[in-house]
Amino acid sequence: MVTIPEYYEGKNVLITGSTGFMGKVLLEKLLRSCSGVKAAYVLVRPKAGQAPTARIADMINCKLFDRLREEQPDFTEKIVAVNSDLTQPDLDLSIEDQETLMGCINIVFHCAATIRFNEPLKDAMQLNVLATQKMLNLAHRMKYLDVFIHVSTAYAHCDRELIEEVVYPPPYIYCLDFEHHSFFFTLLKGWIDNFNGPSGIFIAAGKGILRTMRASNNAVADLVPVDVVINTTLAAAWYSGSQRHARPRSMLVYNCTTGGINPFHWGEVEYHVISTFKRNPLEQAFRRPNVNLTTNHLINQYWIAVSHKAPAFLYDLFLRMSGREPRMMKTITRLHKAMMVLEYFTSHSWVWNTDNVTMLMNQMGSEDKKVFNIDVRQLHWAEYMENYCMGTKKYVLNEELSGLPAARKHLNKLRNIRYTFNTILVVLIWRIFIARSQMARNIWYFVVSLCFKFLSYFRASSTMRY
Repeated sequence: MVTIPEYYEGKNVLITGSTGFMGKVLLEKLLRSCSGVKAAYVLVRPKAGQAPTARIADMINCKLFDRLREEQPDFTEKIVAVNSDLTQPDLDLSIEDQETLMGCINIVFHCAATIRFNEPLKDAMQLNVLATQKMLNLAHRMKYLDVFIHVSTAYAHCDRELIEEVVYPPPYIYCLDFEHHSFFFTLLKGWIDNFNGPSGIFIAAGKGILRTMRASNNAVADLVPVDVVINTTLAAAWYSGSQRHARPRSMLVYNCTTGGINPFHWGEVEYHVISTFKRNPLEQAFRRPNVNLTTNHLINQYWIAVSHKAPAFLYDLFLRMSGREPRMMKTITRLHKAMMVLEYFTSHSWVWNTDNVTMLMNQMGSEDKKVFNIDVRQLHWAEYMENYCMGTKKYVLNEELSGLPAARKHLNKLRNIRYTFNTILVVLIWRIFIARSQMARNIWYFVVSLCFKFLSYFRASSTMRY
């Protein structure tokens, strides 16, 4: 059997969603590890006055493509930007572009999707369902097509507890396409370029803004490194394309998940996120990182009121009094919307069958297993989470590691403020009780006298030693 790079030799590949997180990593990995690929056609729509070619030029300037730039300085010659809008009739492709694609494409990777769980149903249907149908119609007209790969979310059928590697009837939750399965890149450790999914939640926790979250400590957090997802995608196309005459002509589904093989729970996620950000704090944190996970709705609402809304209101009041624009309540509102979207997934666990992924891994040669590693058993979650958190600091917030000493100093200052505030609060409350209750006064005098006796004993024992 040919190796994965050998299979892609001389092939023309079409990619949708290339400007998204998954699409960028797929394009970079394809061009770098399968350098013999002939061309990568990417469907891109104009946006904010930028033509597709300009958007691609901006995209490949990010740090993700630095290694590829060093190894293959002329890699941009293989990227062909095609003007297209997947929500429009005929994908908004010109007649000339349609003829070009139909006459040369060998492999299609359909990665485009809306990644927002709260997307209006009409918009989600347009991009996640109807656009896929249009892509399939286009693929049927391609003369030299070997493989069509559709990348979707493992949670597309979250109404089922057991999710097999089969094609199910269309799910009733159409707007849950594409999320929760790509958060880390081993070759550029921790690289990520957005606030989507857990990334925004982790940053809020690191800033000390997020203090409570509705989640189960024992629920499996089925996070998957993005390079594992991309390697599986490339390997799946290789297997189906190179074996299309030898294997039965049935559609293969691959569940690229970790929960059944190398489980990692939300309680562990919380521990590693908080410990990482305490060791390596984010700049200008609002409070010290600390998050409470609970499955109880009432307890969660109580802590939201006490630890989220009250401090945010007081901080905005302080900003108004100092003549500045209040902003913390707006931040808290956006955070709560994100938490509401994720809480269903952080409170439940699913079981995914991964037999096809295991089969795919067994079909790969030893060299392919190194270059296109899809074995999630090798994941070390503590290291993964530290790199992930540091990636949000470095690549999303653009904070340099040289700023860590100042950030640690700021965190220590917040700790001292917290201790001082709590001490004053306890003393004030206790003084109120002392003024109103004879029993409280008696307890207070007893505790004070006990402390004095302990100090006297400590001094006496110290004198006897000398």
